Amino acid sequence: MSLLPSFFGGRRSNVFDPFSLDAWDPFEGFFTPSALANASGSTVREMAAFTNARVDWKETPEAHVFKADLPGLKKEEVKVEVEDENILQISGERSKENEEKSDKWHRVERASGKFMRRFKLPENAKMEEVKAAMENGVLTVTVPKAPEKKPEVKSIDISG
Repeated sequence: MSLLPSFFGGRRSNVFDPFSLDAWDPFEGFFTPSALANASGSTVREMAAFTNARVDWKETPEAHVFKADLPGLKKEEVKVEVEDENILQISGERSKENEEKSDKWHRVERASGKFMRRFKLPENAKMEEVKAAMENGVLTVTVPKAPEKKPEVKSIDISG
């Protein structure tokens, strides 16, 4: 899945899926409950922005398809990058709303700040053919798959 651990400890990995294992986690231990307890309210909101980019990853016979909910963002505010030939990185920044001195806020739930999600793709991913599209706040990234090589079967005549 992603390189970011959950707020409740541990990594969000699936031990049965070798492609969900984290390659590198620069934030290991950073989002622990004790770290959150010591953080200010704005820092918690900024840290939450890292994990608020929810991404679905499905594999079809033809491609790996990622869908990220990024409401309120324009395509110019989002980056899709390929790193080290098999790491897909989706990142961006949600701007903070301007605060006027006369405004009285009752609730702030929408996260602002930078976000980043990274995914290690399998060897059959054609990283040079990645396509991305943004529609109605949903980013769709399609990574085509190389055709599966079928083993060549050769019949051998039995003598005797």
